[in-house]
Amino acid sequence: MDEALAHYLKTRRTIPASQLGEPAPGSATLREMLTIAARVPDHGKLAPWRFILFDKGARKKAVAGLTTIAAKHPDEKERAIRDAKAKGFLDAPLVVAVVSAPIADHPKIPLWEQQLSSACVALNLVHAANAYGFAANWLTGWYAYDEEAKAWLGLKPGEKIAGFIHIGTAMVPSVERDRPDVEALTGAWAA
Repeated sequence: MDEALAHYLKTRRTIPASQLGEPAPGSATLREMLTIAARVPDHGKLAPWRFILFDKGARKKAVAGLTTIAAKHPDEKERAIRDAKAKGFLDAPLVVAVVSAPIADHPKIPLWEQQLSSACVALNLVHAANAYGFAANWLTGWYAYDEEAKAWLGLKPGEKIAGFIHIGTAMVPSVERDRPDVEALTGAWAA
């Protein structure tokens, strides 16, 4: 067993996006991280996912549009919540959208398997960020589900956000949280 890898997997924690600062990975490191992220189970070699990169300038423009979309919500309280969450898109120095882009009606590979592959990409990107000394936070937010917001962010019909991976340098130490009781969640099949 690789003790260093096992230790990392046992102790990896998420740092809130609001606690991620500069620096973000440079372009060469990011390219390597995305290459690692793409090494996932992918039945049929479909690559049913893609990446959208949001650097500082892109995030400012994205938030401007999301704020406009949020303002259209008829409920004032919900509108304020959406507006605040949209501004959270500015927290980390880099955001990578992992987009589930399934091949519709594939004759052999079910949609669910393609969507799971995109989730694996998102988790691998979190692991790659940590491996390169950065911290990452996998988030969604209302704009991952709002059709107008998804279109504004560059999604095509039939695509979904698997996650927005916020990447930067941790400005605070990570804090442990309660973890699931694996014993309580595990059972043996019996006929």
